Amino acid sequence: MVQSFPIFAVRFLAALVLLFGPAFLSPAAAQDARQNAPGQFDFYVLSLSWSPSFCEAAAERGNAARSRAQCSERPFSFVVHGLWPQYDRGYPEYCRRPAPRLERHVMVSMLDLMPAPGLIYNEWDKHGTCSGLGTGAYFETIRKARASVKIPEELLRLARPKTISPEELEADFIKVNPGLSASAISVTCDSRRLSEVRICMTKDLQFRSCDENDRRACRRNQVLMPPVRGG
Repeated sequence: MVQSFPIFAVRFLAALVLLFGPAFLSPAAAQDARQNAPGQFDFYVLSLSWSPSFCEAAAERGNAARSRAQCSERPFSFVVHGLWPQYDRGYPEYCRRPAPRLERHVMVSMLDLMPAPGLIYNEWDKHGTCSGLGTGAYFETIRKARASVKIPEELLRLARPKTISPEELEADFIKVNPGLSASAISVTCDSRRLSEVRICMTKDLQFRSCDENDRRACRRNQVLMPPVRGG
């Protein structure tokens, strides 16, 4: 005998659809109706990774050899993790499958900002394809976005471990970047170390607020910043 779906459950589901709309039934649609349409997004997040934290964590996981491109003797401080198209709610990813080929010369041109070939290729496949731009234009946009953000001078050659609150670090960036507000920047962390500083930008690379980004921020009172290699 076929068991019918309980009538109270049907009515409850119908009420939810009336309240939230048909998007309630589809996780992708609930995120954004434009899901994964290239070029259709609201703003960017520029993600700046604190390289010493990444390298320390890689060594602890036994991945030092695989991370050699970034974690050798070069004194990296903040490096670009990516420039990510975002919706006001959620974000697109892998918007073209298969992704158009990223030319090797474009990859090589980005190694000063993103010191790992695998990272560059992955960022293009996952995020760049959602920008609506070609390979050259997307990575040129990353370069322009990075150039528009000033790193606090004392962090560029950090010689000793530094413990700081996420709020203090955000304030340091705000102080040296006119137009940047607390609502446009957030900090992420692992169990104890600073991971990234994330800055929200309009499509023409002006700072803008982004509540969605802040919801994924670090909730620790203090984070550790390992020193820059050779700093």
